[in-house]
Amino acid sequence: MDTLHRDFVRTAKRLGKKTAIVDRTLDLRISYSKALIAALILVRKIRRHRDGFIGLMIPNSAGSFLATLGVVLAGKVPVMINYSTGAAENAEYAQNKCGFRTIITSRALLEKIGCRIVKGMVFIEDIMAGVSVADKLRAAAQATLPLPLLLRSIHGGELDDNAVILFTSGSEKDPKAVQLTHRNFQSNIKGCLDHLELLEEDVILSILPLFHVFGHNTNFWLPLITGCTAVTFANPLDYEAVCRTVREEKITVMLGTPIFFNGYLRKSRPGDFSSVRLAVAGADKTPEHLFKGFLEQHNLQILEGYGCTETSPVISVNTPTQIKFGSIGKPLANLEVRIRDLDTAEDLPPGREGKIVVRGDLVMKGYFDDLEETALRIRGGWYDTGDMGMLDEEGFLWHRGRLKRFVKIGGEMVSLVRTENVLIQLLPDNVECCVVEVADSVKGARIVAAVTAPVNEKKILRAMAQQLPNIALPRSFEVMQELPKMGSGKADFRGVQAEMRRKFDRSRASD
Repeated sequence: MDTLHRDFVRTAKRLGKKTAIVDRTLDLRISYSKALIAALILVRKIRRHRDGFIGLMIPNSAGSFLATLGVVLAGKVPVMINYSTGAAENAEYAQNKCGFRTIITSRALLEKIGCRIVKGMVFIEDIMAGVSVADKLRAAAQATLPLPLLLRSIHGGELDDNAVILFTSGSEKDPKAVQLTHRNFQSNIKGCLDHLELLEEDVILSILPLFHVFGHNTNFWLPLITGCTAVTFANPLDYEAVCRTVREEKITVMLGTPIFFNGYLRKSRPGDFSSVRLAVAGADKTPEHLFKGFLEQHNLQILEGYGCTETSPVISVNTPTQIKFGSIGKPLANLEVRIRDLDTAEDLPPGREGKIVVRGDLVMKGYFDDLEETALRIRGGWYDTGDMGMLDEEGFLWHRGRLKRFVKIGGEMVSLVRTENVLIQLLPDNVECCVVEVADSVKGARIVAAVTAPVNEKKILRAMAQQLPNIALPRSFEVMQELPKMGSGKADFRGVQAEMRRKFDRSRASD
């Protein structure tokens, strides 16, 4: 096992002319040899910046891949910045949290999203415009060195060095800066390769943003280390273009969030996914209609998985040969998963629900500059996911929801996720929902369903009552034109909850 960038160099030297990156946005095809040369060119440019951390804010593209490689090869740590919402504020938050200045971004991106320039930003367009013939010749000569000499000429590093800083979603509290090491990613990549039987011949659709751990591992490091071809596209929400890309590039492996897969199902045509042999959904619960829709329309089985930013990320995933509908699959072989009692912290037997804890080389080094929170979440090598779940007799893991998405009503723990899952099945396809708890000083906790269109509340509640106890039913339905979303496509629960609280506060004030 070696550092990620050194393994990329080995793969690039071995595969040479094979296509490493297909950039569908810019219509570029870059071989492993050219990717290595481009990354080496960027190393010299990036080393001019004194920061040990370098912010990166570039949509999925050849540019984002090469810039990230260049930062790591330069011996610096990339800090990935979420540009999907509040880009400028996220950039400044990252700078203040990690104590750095330089952020590599794109003028085209800032113009597209209407983001102001933040102090310390440098533009990839300017960096590339400043590349001279001498820069290209020097990097090309370095890339042609015999592998042992080439490896000695680049930054080495240690397995336990940080490979990236990623931020948690912030859907429940302020984002935390997660330190993921080369060892973390290498362990998780090996576990995924063995579990899913990924091949060097695979063509992976790389649409998940690199500021999200799911994308940073499975869409970036995994293909470039394994020797696959990564097909990038900057906008995963352009559903028609993504479906066209899958068809034309003969994608064999798709990884995405349920929100994205839902859009692809709606915009796809027969034959679009005929080349796909693995389609993995993660980052949120996969609704039943997605499984049925892809099976009926494309004869494609969606494989649901589970992970966390702090675990690099994959913990478990269903496979074509080992699958249980509704579960999140069996854990990877090179990690341990246990279910622990909420009150006693004792390990629970199969069939009992409790808190999911994980141990293995995939678990993060810790939260940057936050020893207290790190100590709360990692004890004795075990990472507390904050999720509720169960292991069955056959070793399949079942996710029951975030512990923070449980609410105590009448002395009982009620799962907001379960309420939400039942509600989803009863809503029209074009209506989204998010179920939250809103504190009430008079009546205590109340369950509220935020929906994106008016619904027949009485009819829905009657149907929900057939599957849920009365205490788990929403006490009101509130219409929001659009649910706030995280970069992964998940609903921003904290944002929805805050809006519901404001709404009820205004209502009480007017009474």
